[in-house]
Amino acid sequence: MLEALICPLTHTTLEYDADAQELISKAGNVAFPIRNGIPIMLADEARTLG
Repeated sequence: MLEALICPLTHTTLEYDADAQELISKAGNVAFPIRNGIPIMLADEARTLG
């Protein structure tokens, strides 16, 4: 299923971080949370990577 998801900001592929339960967009330098097994792909919910 991960292959079907793309970053809504950059339209690039995402990487799954199982420990943090996040989808990472390296191109956008952001991480989208996964809550209760559901990826929250909203720009307002993304956190900037440091």
